[in-house]
Amino acid sequence: MTLTMTSAGGLVGFFIIAILTLHNAGLGDTNVISLNEPDVPFPPACPTVHNLAAICHSGHGRPRYPPNFFPGSRFSHFRRRGSAINRLESWFSLCCSGQVARQSHLILCCTRQAWKQALSQFCDEEYSTMTLPYECCAERGEARWMCFDSELPNPNYSATPDYTPPQVPDEPGFSFDSNAC
Repeated sequence: MTLTMTSAGGLVGFFIIAILTLHNAGLGDTNVISLNEPDVPFPPACPTVHNLAAICHSGHGRPRYPPNFFPGSRFSHFRRRGSAINRLESWFSLCCSGQVARQSHLILCCTRQAWKQALSQFCDEEYSTMTLPYECCAERGEARWMCFDSELPNPNYSATPDYTPPQVPDEPGFSFDSNAC
């Protein structure tokens, strides 16, 4: 009889340890952030008349994400987010300077086109992997853009104080279509 009680007690103890281990492993819906998780504020806000000045004049103070920013493995979804931010910032600089900037009424249209194209390319990259894609990528049309423009970490495109971004190459692939404005 003692053997049965010891075995039952050992089994209960095992289950308690297993439950505590699973709970502390971060499984399920938890808000625990790993200390090694890269900080990539995502998604970027849709350009508006309210944040356009910051988009064009504070770009040098917002983070960029060179490849060496990310740990060697396990964070490919953060790499794709960082690439989308880099791409968008590069394309914003095209909208805020040069020929487009000479016609101020076109800057907002250009930045919105850049935002949609950068996030569309991000979604294409998300679906090209074997991982679960970012939730907004599952949406279509205006629902996708509304999804991306919700729960924003930096809706005003505020610069990070005392930040100097690393050099990242300009991103090719954006052509502004003024006829779509």
